[in-house]
Amino acid sequence: MKISYHGHSIVQIQTEGKTILIDPFIHGNSLTDLNVEEVNPDVILLTHGHNDHVGDTVEIAKRTGALVVANADLTTYLSWQGVQTHGMNIGGANQFDFGKVKLTQAFHGSGYATVNNEIIYCGMPTGILFSNEGKTIYHAGDTGLFSDMKLIGERHPIDVAFLPIGDNFTMGPEDAAYAAKLLNAKTVVPIHFNTFPPIKQDPNKFIELLENQNGKVLQPGEAIEL
Repeated sequence: MKISYHGHSIVQIQTEGKTILIDPFIHGNSLTDLNVEEVNPDVILLTHGHNDHVGDTVEIAKRTGALVVANADLTTYLSWQGVQTHGMNIGGANQFDFGKVKLTQAFHGSGYATVNNEIIYCGMPTGILFSNEGKTIYHAGDTGLFSDMKLIGERHPIDVAFLPIGDNFTMGPEDAAYAAKLLNAKTVVPIHFNTFPPIKQDPNKFIELLENQNGKVLQPGEAIEL
C-alpha cells in the first residue's frame, strides 16, 4: 500500500490496483502537486461538504467514473450533479472491493457554498477509517480535539493518522499532538495547514510535540509505503 500527501487535506491511497483519493481540493490549492485533468482515481472519499474538501470531486468523478463515498446528505447532493455515489453515516462501515471504509465523528461544519451565495447543508462532518491489506489509515478530516479519539484508536489500531494542525478552523498543533497520543497511531502526518493565512503553521514544531516521536512531515507528492 502506498499513501501519498498532496497539500491541504488531500491524501491518495494506492492499494491492490485501486486508487483512492481523499478530499481532492486541487483548483485553488496553491500547495498541491496534482492536476485535475491528470488524476484518475477509482474512488473519491470525502470527509465533509466544505468547498476546500469537496474541491474538484464532481469534475473528476464525471471524467473518470470514480465512485464517491461520503455521508449520505453530501452524497445525495453530489448525485444530483450526475456523480455515482455511495452514502454512509457516522459509525457505519462498508466493505468495498477496494477496502473497508468506516466513518467516525468529527467536530466541525459541513456546508457547501455555491456560486449563487447559497450554503447547501451537507450533513455531519466525519473522519475516515480506511482498511485494506491488513493496514488501517485514519484521516481525521476537519475537527477539534475530542476524547473519543482514544476509543477510535483502541477499536481500530491505526498505522497512519492524518491530523489537521492549522488551528483557527480545526485543532492547532498542541491539541493535535494530544489527539495523536489518544489515537496511538504508529505514524502521524500533519495536514490542513499553510494553505491560507489563518492556518499558517510550522509542521516540524508539531512533530516535536509528539510524545512518541512518531511524526512525519510529508511534502506534496511524498509518500509512505506500508
